[in-house]
Amino acid sequence: MSVSKPVVPSSLWRLKRLPLALLLAGSAGWTPSQAAENPAPVPKGESASGQLETVTVTARRRTESAQEVPTPMSVIGGQALESQRVYRIQDLQQLVPSVNVAYMHARQSSVSIRGLGNNPASDGLEGSVGLYIDNVYLGRPGMAVFDLMDIEQLEVLRGPQGTLFGKNTTAGVINISTRAPSFTPERSIETSVGEDGYFQTKGTISGPLNDELAGRFSAYRTRSDGDIKNEYNGHDLNGGSRQGFRGQLLYKPNEAFNLRWIGDYNEEASSAGTRVLYSTGPTINGTNLYQSRADAAGATLVNGAHRKVNLDNDQRVTVFQGGTSLEANWTLPSDFTLTSVSAYRWWNFTPRNDDGLNVPASYNAGVSVEDKQWSQEFRLASPKGGFFDYVVGAYYFGSDLDNKSFAYYGPQADIWNGTPAGALSNVSSVGNGHIRTNSFALFAQGTWHLTERLDFTAGLRGTYEEKSAWVSRNAPLGGATVTGAAATARRGRAGAYDSGDLNQYSTSPSGLLNLSYRFSDDLLGYATLSHGEKSGGVNLAVGSAPTAGADSLLIGTERANNAELGFKSTLWDRRLQLNANLFWTQVNGYQTNAYDYGNRVQYLTNAGSVRSRGVELESTLVPIRGLTLNLNGSFNDVRYLSYKDAPCPPEVSLRPGAPASCDLSGHQVVGASKWIANANGEYKWNLDNGFEPYVTASYAYRSKAVGTVEDSDYGQIPGYGLVNLSTGLRGDFQQGQWDVSLWLKNAFDKTYYTTLWTGGNGGYEGLLGTPRTLGVTGRYDF
Repeated sequence: MSVSKPVVPSSLWRLKRLPLALLLAGSAGWTPSQAAENPAPVPKGESASGQLETVTVTARRRTESAQEVPTPMSVIGGQALESQRVYRIQDLQQLVPSVNVAYMHARQSSVSIRGLGNNPASDGLEGSVGLYIDNVYLGRPGMAVFDLMDIEQLEVLRGPQGTLFGKNTTAGVINISTRAPSFTPERSIETSVGEDGYFQTKGTISGPLNDELAGRFSAYRTRSDGDIKNEYNGHDLNGGSRQGFRGQLLYKPNEAFNLRWIGDYNEEASSAGTRVLYSTGPTINGTNLYQSRADAAGATLVNGAHRKVNLDNDQRVTVFQGGTSLEANWTLPSDFTLTSVSAYRWWNFTPRNDDGLNVPASYNAGVSVEDKQWSQEFRLASPKGGFFDYVVGAYYFGSDLDNKSFAYYGPQADIWNGTPAGALSNVSSVGNGHIRTNSFALFAQGTWHLTERLDFTAGLRGTYEEKSAWVSRNAPLGGATVTGAAATARRGRAGAYDSGDLNQYSTSPSGLLNLSYRFSDDLLGYATLSHGEKSGGVNLAVGSAPTAGADSLLIGTERANNAELGFKSTLWDRRLQLNANLFWTQVNGYQTNAYDYGNRVQYLTNAGSVRSRGVELESTLVPIRGLTLNLNGSFNDVRYLSYKDAPCPPEVSLRPGAPASCDLSGHQVVGASKWIANANGEYKWNLDNGFEPYVTASYAYRSKAVGTVEDSDYGQIPGYGLVNLSTGLRGDFQQGQWDVSLWLKNAFDKTYYTTLWTGGNGGYEGLLGTPRTLGVTGRYDF
């Protein structure tokens, strides 16, 4: 593979920071085996000649040009994330097509690609999109909800994965790589200050410990006051603090072996996930149930669009998590490469949730989680250059998760919940769930180079999983002694329950067939057929199980068939990169989140079959020296082909004689915008005194989306467009480089919602996006 090399400036800073030019094109891929040959990342993007540079990735477990990989993918360099002030996984959707992050807090979060994977709070179920950090699979999306720091590169692969990646997924993969220890000294410190009390500090130090051992240590702390006002006590909410660190060692005694150890720790104490009132729902026969019950309970509602709530109790979450991994790479005789990745992670989450009212209908409710996971992966890669090359591997993933569901009702509980007097008032209910997972897999992928231009790739994976679980709920405590209808309601909502042992055993195949043809050195075409499966899971909350039986807690397997047709091109004397693809995916047994109005609980379910089809476009253009423009977008039509036993929207379910279920066949899938467009640009120039001024601008648009699975007219997320701006100045100082920038996020102060949540009584609550925020960042690399 031929890789063009840029002219490397003399300052050390330019060896460590990558240009914004790679917002779509990304930056150089990095593996531990490269550490000695490339002691620090070199700039990629616009070369000294004003052309685009080659971008390398490891998406196929080999280092190769992104333009030579016949699959739709987006690659974002670490400097692009920093320049765009993207330091959380939930902001990623403003950069790449076909991606949505449904985020409330670390537990209620999910990532979807092409509209597939919107299933938050899946304690007993892995996600449809696989999240990896440094080749380690994260079993919970919430494990990625911390500040991204010292990132080398982020790759988004769309479509079923599994014939090369550790865990099998049906919608895609987000693969995050952090910067490895270097044998050249590196140090950096960065501080940002912004509105609403925003303050963030990040620092990194790296360098050799001896001729064979290098180390790296990175740390951060972020805090903010919050951007939502609580009318009840005047406090700010939706803020808090996050902090963490990552330590690394790289041992490289010779060119044939390297060993990389990583340990990290992150914690959060915040009021993240503060929901505002979005809609009170339908008015039926002259009565709005949400408003009338709030009035009866003595509550005063406030307009959430004004970034206000009225809560009489605390709203907060705490998260503690950490992990360690060990990756070893051996170069064997005949240039075979053997890789081993061993990892262990833990994640603890505790919430305190108010009921959304300024009266005590509920003092606290939520689900706390303690999760532990461990994994081992082995891969063997053949040498390249012959007629046939391949990667084979084995993978094991295990996890042990416990959760605790709790609800502490207040004296206004029966009025707000519509239950008979005494049923829930001053009652407390606690339940527990447990699930243990063991997953084993063998996978292989090989490429036949049929001619100099024509390649055929085939991949196969077999996965066997065992899941054992149980769910229980203690007898309710407190409250008055009740009989009749009140006692029945109490038993249904808070009565004692024990599921007994629940077991699932599944065998899930995955496969890939790909044909690619290089029409010229600058144009690659490809066609792909792929199949992905992931196992089912268990609802770890009682929900409706006491009446429907323990089997109702089980979630079936999700199966996806996918077809792709696309091209990758580099045009206009390497000044324009243009990639596009068509896709068609059908998923059977689609796993999603629904709401039980009777018991007021979220639960996971198989929502029949879903079809996702559309087109994706990505481009990078360097029209003149110093100016880089990026544009990407997608059209994605995601609908239920068949979902006949679906939950009904409140405008149906609250009417007298309402059906028990509705047919949502043909409806759009929750959280999937049809149209997504992202555009950004950077212009930088050099002054005679050695200073480098720069300006950047970006625009991100998402069309309207269904807010919750029942597709209510009162629960639709409006479309929105966001503008972010920044300007800065760089310069040299005593063998280092300083950089000061002024940035403005959401420049026109657009009020927008990222996620909706069913609020009970036909109403909906929403998560507001970041308001207009002005800030300044200073960084020094030395």
